[in-house]
Amino acid sequence: MKTRTPKWRRTSPVHYLLLATITFLSIFPFYWMFVVSSNTNAEISKSPPSLIPGGRFFIVAKKVLSAQGVYFNSALLNTFIVGTSIAVAQVLLSAIAGFAFAKLNFKGRKFFILFVVGTMMLPSQLGIIPLFMLVKNLHMIDSLFGLIVPALVTAFGVFWMRQIIDAQIPNELLEAASIDGASVPRIFWSIVMPIVRQSGFVLGLFAFLAAWNDYLWPTIVLQSPKHFTLQVALTQLKPMYGLDYGLQMGGAFLATAPLLILFIFVGRKLVSGVMDGAVKG
Repeated sequence: MKTRTPKWRRTSPVHYLLLATITFLSIFPFYWMFVVSSNTNAEISKSPPSLIPGGRFFIVAKKVLSAQGVYFNSALLNTFIVGTSIAVAQVLLSAIAGFAFAKLNFKGRKFFILFVVGTMMLPSQLGIIPLFMLVKNLHMIDSLFGLIVPALVTAFGVFWMRQIIDAQIPNELLEAASIDGASVPRIFWSIVMPIVRQSGFVLGLFAFLAAWNDYLWPTIVLQSPKHFTLQVALTQLKPMYGLDYGLQMGGAFLATAPLLILFIFVGRKLVSGVMDGAVKG
């Protein structure tokens, strides 16, 4: 017997047209960066401009990687180190705090979680001056530690993991483990973390992307070109005279390409992690 497809799951040409439009609008900026970086200024300045990639991309990429005073390779490595460190730290520390807020009973628990959530409503720009003073007193100016330490844990990460742990892990499971003699750290490592690893991966990926794309705070903290992250290094890609659109767009393309490659490999896992928390919650 043939099963009828539910009405809400049926597709139509309108759906495909909408998806095609959204896909085009999402991909076109990246394609345009590649077109500009592979053509000369004259070809880009034509009216209408050329929409076909040229043959200069590898020449431009070589200029980006060897640009004097930019240290693009070092910036790429620095950004990867900062992003990975922040991602791992946020997943671990947010999971610990989220587990405490969700499953442990201690005095002031409700007040502290409300306080954590309340800090999410404050613009991050308000904390730049006191945070800079703190980092300066800790002698972390012009150091990657000045980028990593302030982002080790965030209110969003704690709230995210608290909600996931509270929704996915039943109290009965933890009580059974406790009766069997498991300590709180053992319960956390052996029961909680394996269950929420998908959601933790999503949080880590968000943290990595935020660190990779951050511009304001690295601009304030970093001073030496050898310590620059990608977003800061990109601002140094400019010739002494005139404008070189290909050079700047080539740098932007090379800075964005690793994120697209990353998404190709982890995109399915990202969607799975988001839906895992949404469905089970």
